[in-house]
Amino acid sequence: MKPSRSEFLDLPDVRLHIRRWGDPDAPMLFLLHGWMDVSASFQFVVDELARDWNIVAPDWRGFGQSEWLSRPYFFAEHIGDLEAIVDRYAPAGKVRLVGHSMGGILSCLYAGIRPERVDRVVSLEGFGIAPTTPEMAPERYQQWLGALRKPPRMHAYADRMAFARRLLHSDRFLTAERAEFLAKHLARVGDGENRAGLRHHGIIWNGDPWHKAPAPYLFRLEESMAIWKQITCPVLWVAGRQSWVIRDFGQRPGDWEARRACFANVREEWVDQADHMLHHDQPAEVARIVEAFIG
Repeated sequence: MKPSRSEFLDLPDVRLHIRRWGDPDAPMLFLLHGWMDVSASFQFVVDELARDWNIVAPDWRGFGQSEWLSRPYFFAEHIGDLEAIVDRYAPAGKVRLVGHSMGGILSCLYAGIRPERVDRVVSLEGFGIAPTTPEMAPERYQQWLGALRKPPRMHAYADRMAFARRLLHSDRFLTAERAEFLAKHLARVGDGENRAGLRHHGIIWNGDPWHKAPAPYLFRLEESMAIWKQITCPVLWVAGRQSWVIRDFGQRPGDWEARRACFANVREEWVDQADHMLHHDQPAEVARIVEAFIG
């Protein structure tokens, strides 16, 4: 495996862990992980990259080795963190962003908010979340208040092998070897709860439980679409052929096409034998697609 090194970026309200791979003098590439993931899970893709890259891969606030704030998180905070990371590592010129899931959503939003700062975007299974309606607001606020009253907790597994079995169970394309590696980075020792809901010490997801709390506000697809229309750089959507995300879009006829139409310059690539975590399932193909697009 290609070795990585750790750095930290201190912001006014949080300390972010930044994972680095490659030659500092090589072209820079940002790798942005998804929800309940960590930067280290890009290891498989990094190992398959043919060129040398100066890779910057943060753990988002409240994930991995970045600081856990033990309070509710708001999506816009990640956009602010991304700008701070870009300011630190690429203060001049345009950046290449490759993001998975939430990281892909953030990449596309940032490219529309700061189009002058982004050269290309690869969004791996990050096409925006399901649309909402105003009628959902009362229930969402009720859920929010419930989380404030009873803070969320992670499920506690007996050991890392049990955690690895959980990963294998949820992803039929994941290999046992990769699951074992991920269990070292996606999990940590801590307090969670067992199946009965009782507090239990064991192996938990490597993310602040407060990330499980629902936001009080609804996702507004129209706002994202307005931002996407401001993107000026080329964008590549990469989807897993067997992904549950794609199945969800199949239940909403026309939604995929409407979102895609917001991008002035967008292409699609599809990865066979891959679910949502396609960077775990088919890292060689993902690496090939990324490098072919970003140059």
